[in-house]
Amino acid sequence: MSETYSAFVRQQYKKSTFGMVSVWVVAIITAVAVFADVLANDKPIAASRNGELMFPVLKEYGVMLGITEWQKEYATVDWRELKYDWSVFPPIRYSPSTTDKKLITLAERAPSGKHWLGTDDIGRDVMSGLIHGSRYALSIGLVAMSIALVIGILLGSIAGFFGGFLDILISRLIEIVITFPRFFLIITIVAMVEQGSIWLIMALIGFTSWTAIARFMRGEVLRVRNLDYISAATALGYSTPRIIFRHVLPNAIAPVMIYAAFGIVNAILFESALSFLGFGVPPTVVTWGSVLFKARSSTYSWWLAVFPGLMIFITVAAFNLIGDALRDATDPRLRA
Repeated sequence: MSETYSAFVRQQYKKSTFGMVSVWVVAIITAVAVFADVLANDKPIAASRNGELMFPVLKEYGVMLGITEWQKEYATVDWRELKYDWSVFPPIRYSPSTTDKKLITLAERAPSGKHWLGTDDIGRDVMSGLIHGSRYALSIGLVAMSIALVIGILLGSIAGFFGGFLDILISRLIEIVITFPRFFLIITIVAMVEQGSIWLIMALIGFTSWTAIARFMRGEVLRVRNLDYISAATALGYSTPRIIFRHVLPNAIAPVMIYAAFGIVNAILFESALSFLGFGVPPTVVTWGSVLFKARSSTYSWWLAVFPGLMIFITVAAFNLIGDALRDATDPRLRA
């Protein structure tokens, strides 16, 4: 039955042109995020120097994980200035933190053949920042929504299945959390922390975004709990955990998962807004919102506002269209 329903949902989803296009857009953004280091980096992907074969981009992963370290010769070197037997550099030969100190005037920082989307006020390449920023955008959306889904599904299931005192307690907790202004609460907490981090932003967004999921999940569990097959499972003496995890959740969670697409959008917008106001990630971390923040202090640098704003718009629109298409595809009235 589940395979038949899944096939039905896929068939209905494919009828949505915007939904299918959005899937490809998200897939491209995901690919860019995964391969960001080989698309924009100041280190060669592969090179040969003095007969020694090197893979600096891969080596960098080991350095970040503490598995290995750079040789003293390469610890602080500018890889673009070295002499190679041969080398393969990424299409964009700048990392997000690389600064071009030769750029002084506004005209020199504008989009050009050297910097396709221009640079910020300190000479950091905007296109490199957007490519690597896609990692943070998707990571924040996925991690924050994962936290929210776990909390919301767990509490919503308990409230809907057991009812009574637990339902009242969880419902009152949801109402209390909803009363807090999330945006200003997150700003307050981030401002109180001496050194913020991307993980703190993810956790704060996740721990404040579960209420709608919990309420939706509670309603779905209440509906499923009163169906005949749940009564039959109870009469057969199945344990409560088995009824919840094998019979209730699989049939109640599908509509809730549609909300995840919209939740990812909210998380991306939250991070962008926080970074734009200067309360987001540390200054050394480049995200779409932090590039927008640079546009505030350089109003004539239009590229600092247009390009990251366009990336945020495309990503948000794609996830929203995916959510809309999924909602239409799972509409039970279509099966009538």
